Amino acid sequence: MRRLPAMIPVSDLRQDTAAALRRLRTSRQPLVVTQRGRAAAVMVSVEAYERAERERQILWLLARGEREIRAGRGHDLDEVLAEADELLARA
Repeated sequence: MRRLPAMIPVSDLRQDTAAALRRLRTSRQPLVVTQRGRAAAVMVSVEAYERAERERQILWLLARGEREIRAGRGHDLDEVLAEADELLARA
């Protein structure tokens, strides 16, 4: 079962931002910032953000490849693997 994300009211975040940042680093889990009892934003560590961006780029490339295949266009497998290796090397 999936755990509920940790939440912090914006007033608590304003009062002790350093503690919230420590919490992000140690838990490695997103922190939902609430305002007036409702979710207003999500904070994640830089590492989590960068990992998500890399994954998004890879998914985008895969989706692009699927569209090109359906359209009868494509790329050489070696080119695709080289591009994927480059993305993974940045990790």
